[in-house]
Amino acid sequence: MKIPAHAPLHLLHQTSAGTLATHSREPRGFPYPTLLPFAPDDLHRPVILVSRLAEHTRNLLDDPRAGFLVAHAPDADVLNAPRATLLGRFEAVPAASQAAVARRYLRYHPDAERYLALGDFTFWAMRIERLRYIGGFGAMGWMDAADLDVLEPLAAADETTLIRFFEAHPARRTGLDLAGVDRYGADLLIDGARTRFVFDTPQHDLQSLHAVLADCIERHAS
Repeated sequence: MKIPAHAPLHLLHQTSAGTLATHSREPRGFPYPTLLPFAPDDLHRPVILVSRLAEHTRNLLDDPRAGFLVAHAPDADVLNAPRATLLGRFEAVPAASQAAVARRYLRYHPDAERYLALGDFTFWAMRIERLRYIGGFGAMGWMDAADLDVLEPLAAADETTLIRFFEAHPARRTGLDLAGVDRYGADLLIDGARTRFVFDTPQHDLQSLHAVLADCIERHAS
């Protein structure tokens, strides 16, 4: 069945937590689900921050295959809410990349700084292979990870430039922050609450991204 264009991608940016299902070590082979926060990276993959002592971390070390469920149900109407089940493998973020990933993650989850201070928490990213999206009657189906986003991801340096532009814009009100931006939308924190500002069309260059972010700021000026 037909999946609305970019719907799974936006869903991964609209939600702040997901259900991670790993393969249990004991009792062996059973699904082990747990709820935890995540942030999307530049490839829209879920990035999680986990303790080395956590059961799900130990499960991933034993078998990196996992499922990850995300749903956007602000009215608690789960059956009619858009949701996606991702299948793939979680990989520990290399030590050389942990600092950059931490900066991005903390923009989405500022309170996570206290966990990083403990020293035994590390970042893992999901290498998605397939996903099933359900967006309502007649809007569901499977898709390969390669079809999630066919455009070149926004470079980290370009995202930093756009975030600085956003922060310095004279029309930006207090409490309006930019957690991340990509070619399809901007992830906002409005007085601490997460939301997604979806662009009308994908943006292919910095000039157009500056323009849509300026429009975003104007729309949220009050």
